[in-house]
Amino acid sequence: MSNNCQNSGTSHNIRGLISNAGAGAAAGAIAATFVCPLDVIKTRLQVHGLPPVQKGSVIVTSLQNIVRTEGFRGLYRGLSPTILALLPNWAVYFTCYEQIKGLLRTHEGCNELTTIGNIIAAAGAGAATAISTNPLWVVKTRLQTQGMRPNVVPYKSVLSALTRITHEEGLRGLYSGILPSLAGVSHVAIQFPAYEKIKLYMAKKDNTTVDKLNPGSVAIASSISKVTASVMTYPHEVIRSRLQEQGQAKNSSGVQYAGVIDCTKKVFQKEGIRGFYRGCATNLLRTTPSAVITFTSYEMIHRFLTRTIPQNEPNKPKPEASDIDMKNGDDRGESPPSQSNKIPLGNKDQLTRH
Repeated sequence: MSNNCQNSGTSHNIRGLISNAGAGAAAGAIAATFVCPLDVIKTRLQVHGLPPVQKGSVIVTSLQNIVRTEGFRGLYRGLSPTILALLPNWAVYFTCYEQIKGLLRTHEGCNELTTIGNIIAAAGAGAATAISTNPLWVVKTRLQTQGMRPNVVPYKSVLSALTRITHEEGLRGLYSGILPSLAGVSHVAIQFPAYEKIKLYMAKKDNTTVDKLNPGSVAIASSISKVTASVMTYPHEVIRSRLQEQGQAKNSSGVQYAGVIDCTKKVFQKEGIRGFYRGCATNLLRTTPSAVITFTSYEMIHRFLTRTIPQNEPNKPKPEASDIDMKNGDDRGESPPSQSNKIPLGNKDQLTRH
């Protein structure tokens, strides 16, 4: 019996891992494709600031400049590394998040985690994700901004960028910006607990359960939590982008930063508080629909995979004869008739009438 329970638990765990990873990867890829042009603009504003001559909307002007100088492909600069980063990013994140939540539930002996429990799960998953995917985010930032630096040799592809960064800058280059990325764990530590609480509130309001919320409710919960977390933690993204991008500009006239503290000081001295929120409006226009698409897609795909992926049933032991007799016998404990002695319903009625 214990082996059967272990097999069932292992099967359920593998099923959950596949569902979380698959849904997270698919949701991330869908969202990245939709909002890539805004992501390109946001990254360039973070790194290079506002364009010197600006008329009208920053977003519209930036889109026009990119299309004019780099063509339509420029709007999707860095999409490949973005998808390559987001596939493992959300797969790792949602898998770690659900696993840590499961461990905390077991430890605390309750179904619903406290706010502190949700923060721990979100922060742990965020740290694991940042460490495992940082090189891909460095490549994505370099590819999105290299069109603005004519004096550097451009990267030809994701593989070319990874190879050159490793050769020219070493492991330090691949993990440039890792400290602000880890500081960015504060973002998910705010976003996910808020997301969980809003979902729980809406489920109670609609008199249903969290896993049965409709897509509209999931979209509202994800958008509110994302805007709140983004506004509170945006400065770290500016610092991270500038540190990740500067490696490509070492031989040009670009501003160099010695590290996180030096970058923070220089941004504040040169641009003030506004410098830490450069590109924030564009970021919100990008991340809010991105979060809605990601979380809603994740919830729906996860539910679909959970229903679709078969769960291996453990081999059930054959019941003993005494067990069959007890199940088939009547309340007085009489043994049931054998199959050969059973009387068809029609014949039995005839005998009763006669």
